[in-house]
Amino acid sequence: MSAVSESPPRGVAVESARRRTFAVISHPDAGKSTLTEALALHARVISEAGAVHGKAGRQGVVSDWLEMERARGISITSAALQFSYRDTVINLLDTPGHADFSEDTYRVLAAVDSAVMLLDAAKGLEPQTLKLFEVCRYRGIPVITFVNKWDRPGRDALALCDELVDRIGLRPMPLTWPVGVAGHFRGVLDVADGSFVRYERTAGGATVAPEERLSAERAEAEEGEDWQRAREEAELLAADGGEFDPAAFAAGTGTPVLFGAAVLNFGVRHLLDVLLELAPRPEPRVDVEGRARPLDAPFSAFVFKVQTGMDRAHRDQVAFARVCSGLFERGMVVTNATTGRPFATKYAQQVFGQQRSTVEQAYPGDVIGLVNASALRVGDTLYADKPPVRFPGLPSFAPAHFATARPVDLSRAKQFRRGVEQLESEGVVQVLRSDLRGDAVPVFAAVGPMQFDVAAHRLEHEFGCTVRLDRLPYHTVRKLGDPAQRPLIDAGHRSEVLTRTDGTELALFDDDMALRILQRRHPDLVLEPLLAEGG
Repeated sequence: MSAVSESPPRGVAVESARRRTFAVISHPDAGKSTLTEALALHARVISEAGAVHGKAGRQGVVSDWLEMERARGISITSAALQFSYRDTVINLLDTPGHADFSEDTYRVLAAVDSAVMLLDAAKGLEPQTLKLFEVCRYRGIPVITFVNKWDRPGRDALALCDELVDRIGLRPMPLTWPVGVAGHFRGVLDVADGSFVRYERTAGGATVAPEERLSAERAEAEEGEDWQRAREEAELLAADGGEFDPAAFAAGTGTPVLFGAAVLNFGVRHLLDVLLELAPRPEPRVDVEGRARPLDAPFSAFVFKVQTGMDRAHRDQVAFARVCSGLFERGMVVTNATTGRPFATKYAQQVFGQQRSTVEQAYPGDVIGLVNASALRVGDTLYADKPPVRFPGLPSFAPAHFATARPVDLSRAKQFRRGVEQLESEGVVQVLRSDLRGDAVPVFAAVGPMQFDVAAHRLEHEFGCTVRLDRLPYHTVRKLGDPAQRPLIDAGHRSEVLTRTDGTELALFDDDMALRILQRRHPDLVLEPLLAEGG
């Protein structure tokens, strides 16, 4: 059953205006998966919100479906959830928070129009949050800030807002303000009309929290000092330039701020309403030629994620594609701009966590899952009709950890090769090869070491192949500018050149010192840095 209710077909312009496509970003353990679940609960597409660890009799969250995610209580894969709220179609992309999976998160941010930045009330801006915010700023993605876990002891609300200004230069524009200090959450002041929204707890926080809206006079009578403090702080911020400014939000210089507790479903409805009212609608995407492709141009999309193993019964591969223009209709034959080959979209689905339903049509802003998509890779552009189009590819990142991979049981070599090809196509790890080791012993390259754990786990459980990973000593990597200079690096005792599947030759060094020594010996050595925003 589809999470998006059926409605009569409308024009591309009208339908795209109904879409809101955003990601949730934060540091690990700030509550991303819990918030995702709470948003789906408030949109009434699930009856109960799950808990990340399935505690207190609650089910596990819908978006964390991988076995390792449920075991460790963290998001490893990016989840795509689509549902309707009022007359709006929400495409919500939940991203891994752990820094080891930042490469996956960066790809997802290329597919959204806005982001919800989740802050822990006790910790504020944490390292991974800062890193992800800088990606949003680089890509021009407007950010809405949701201060989470106000039901627990935490920092002062004004101090958290000051941190936004001092550390990332983002002007806070509160739309709600907490009544009661962190750990004594009474409800929120709705800044727009000055009323008080009081929440009631439900059993385990698994269902929508009932809300009661009170006038300012009644709130003052019933909440006393907590209400007075909330009003004074909100007025202080407003007087200091904290009133909502749509232009500042669109420009990325200001952020709407809301307070809540996702685990109790407090403040979540406010966030949904703000997304509907303020989050940007899909805009024309710029292609590799620098031209903006109109929303009503023929169908086009780009693949930002490939995932296998979501359906254990079929072990199929799903390519997640963001629709950029035109009307998508299931069964249409499109062209892969990377290969020039046709691709039939017979099996197209809307994805709600691990649950799926067939999608017949999709519009700009939607995320569709193309099943049995072994011919598609991350960064591919799909288009129908003419003129052809190709959107900029997604970045490959500088890996910092390397390990050789071998099957423990050599009789499973065929399964091993198939599994490595699959993990590589999904971007779980980068796969490097060398003449020295041969194709039978690929080198896994990762941004963070936990990617190795995921790769080994999936090879064992999805392909029946236990692997041995032997770490290599390399920590510094550069792109080789001149292939003719490869022997200079391979001759070193603390360096070698490995080739990525896309043909890029990477020069690996034990450390920065080994790199500098070689450069002193060979000043004409051409090596290029690998940047976070473009491999």
